[in-house]
Amino acid sequence: MAKRIVLQQTGGVEVLQLQDTPVQQPGPGEVWLEQSAIGVNPLDVLQRKGGAALPVPCGLGLEGAGRVSAVGAGVTSVQAGDRVGYATGPVGGYASGRLFPAERLVKLPDGVSDEQAAAVLFKGITAQYLLTSTYTVGPGARVLIYGAAGALGQLMVPWAKYFGASVIGVVSRPQSVARAQAAGCDHVLVFDAVTLAAQVRELTAGQGVDVVYDSVGRVSLEASLDSLRPRGLLVSFGGTSGAPAAIEMATLNAKGSLFVTRPSLAAHTRTPEEYQARASEVLAALGAGIIQARIWRSYPLADAARAHEDLEQGRTEGALILTP
Repeated sequence: MAKRIVLQQTGGVEVLQLQDTPVQQPGPGEVWLEQSAIGVNPLDVLQRKGGAALPVPCGLGLEGAGRVSAVGAGVTSVQAGDRVGYATGPVGGYASGRLFPAERLVKLPDGVSDEQAAAVLFKGITAQYLLTSTYTVGPGARVLIYGAAGALGQLMVPWAKYFGASVIGVVSRPQSVARAQAAGCDHVLVFDAVTLAAQVRELTAGQGVDVVYDSVGRVSLEASLDSLRPRGLLVSFGGTSGAPAAIEMATLNAKGSLFVTRPSLAAHTRTPEEYQARASEVLAALGAGIIQARIWRSYPLADAARAHEDLEQGRTEGALILTP
């Protein structure tokens, strides 16, 4: 028997229930994956709480790594014994073993451990599309990144620096400043919705930044818009403070013909080819030392609730993983 976390309903951490589940034979296009490491992400918390719809009862989790133990008919991309990882789902990653579509598996190179893959793939693909597709960060770009000391920020900041950008990091508390500086930020600001934009203007000689990566949402929206140069881009891709409010079109004109986008990981990994290409870039950056897998803590699968509590309370200083 395998073990998995099941939600009978959405709600607090008490809804994360560990259950036995039978080992299954993979169908066409599927594999049975024995997992050794599972990624924990803010989206998991949002889904558990009901902020992103899931059809309950269901599993949880969109990122993991392990070894293929059986393959179904028609599977040629992987074989039994291969070490693989995945991100983006389908949901159900909080498990010791699971069925998974073979086309969404990424083969892991020898230099990347299962734990590193589970800590990096989901957030790494997010960083990759944000920095290369949503806005093409290059030499001389001025970038503002919220959550610069968090698990995603610790990937985005050094990657943006590698591309030649000047990075202003935003953190939620003074205790996080040193960690954001260590990630490579040129400047670090402690978030204050009233003063942030003026601080950014001062650091950019009154010009503002080219792009803002805002994962905070509701409370940061105005500060983010006011931190941009004319024709700058606001990338709103998270909502730790709640969903951002609607923006009047006239506001974008008045603030300098600004651009706004609300991207998603799913839209940037729609096809297996695009998904594999982005994952390959993440693994290459990891192998080259451009980014690092900074695992803050590993929890037994049975302690998934504790991992969620730590993430919700802002106690984490890097990626979280579960181990079966």
